[in-house]
Amino acid sequence: MYIGLVMECDYREGRTQEEAFAEAFSLAELAEGSGIDGVWLAERHFAGARQPTDPMGGGIPSIASVPLVLAAAIAGRTRRLRVATGVSVLPLLHPIRTAEEAATVDQVSRGRLDFGVGRSGFPRAYAGYGIPYAESRERFQEALDVIIKAWTQERFSHAGKHFTCQDLGVVPRPYQKPHPPIWIAATAQDTFPMVGRMGFSLVTGLRGFDVPQVARQIAAYRAARREVGHAGPGSVYLRIPVYVAETAHRARSEPEDSTVRSYRRLAENFAASVGEAGTTTGEGRAERAQGLSEVSYEELLRDRLAYGTPDMVVERLGQLREELGLSGVVAEPNVGGRIPLEQVIRSIRLYADEVAPRLR
Repeated sequence: MYIGLVMECDYREGRTQEEAFAEAFSLAELAEGSGIDGVWLAERHFAGARQPTDPMGGGIPSIASVPLVLAAAIAGRTRRLRVATGVSVLPLLHPIRTAEEAATVDQVSRGRLDFGVGRSGFPRAYAGYGIPYAESRERFQEALDVIIKAWTQERFSHAGKHFTCQDLGVVPRPYQKPHPPIWIAATAQDTFPMVGRMGFSLVTGLRGFDVPQVARQIAAYRAARREVGHAGPGSVYLRIPVYVAETAHRARSEPEDSTVRSYRRLAENFAASVGEAGTTTGEGRAERAQGLSEVSYEELLRDRLAYGTPDMVVERLGQLREELGLSGVVAEPNVGGRIPLEQVIRSIRLYADEVAPRLR
């Protein structure tokens, strides 16, 4: 059972970007020293730019625009910890450059990279890069094809709709052979069977889905794997908010404001993206926006969170492992980015020291 940790790399009101980088490195070192298996680095662009009249109090800015650079820095500060992109948004970058950078991180870390990829569920980053979100699906597939060729062939050519190259030999090649583990993020219903047919490992979460919905989507992923002849059920990691405290009351009350704000913001993002070019009716954005705008904290605790004492969180994650057939859990320790740092660190220590060993 893999035990991971999400690093959003947010910086809070009153803190500088320099302090945010220092905090990110200190959390990675904490994960290294406490036995966490790996950290996952989000990719977020233009995050936090909100109007002063925003009723939710504004977004939390993030320094995590180039996760592979952060991954290299963390790899240089650690010896054991696996470092994952969670996820690299492939359509926004040229795949040859992405292949070079990711292979460099894998070499620097001596094979500790997990290459998490996706296309992002929201169009805002695409607008900033001047790339039509309507092209995100085809760009993602083509970019991934090019990256795998670059990693596995001495020389290759590619003539596609968005990328073309002739007789290239990409250096360096990855340390892991034939390449780092590839994890594809699924946040929309139609993505799960697609990942299953491709035969890659899956990472999903409990932000846009509740547990029963995730169970159905994972079943669709595994059915698609079987239909095309892939061996085994496939590896699935679940990204889930985790907060551990000494008492149930503290575990519930300390992260409440930040958590509720985060899910309300997510509802707004889904609502704002309904009907955008590149979105599909199968993604259920309007339904998810409506559901999340009305969800109570009690419902979040029941269906989307793992908050509690160490015993409570062990029981919760153990149940999810059995129900969903999980290979690992990736904990979000600071949903919404507003939980005080000292509380986040205490929760991570309890997660690493008293929860993780009982799940492995």
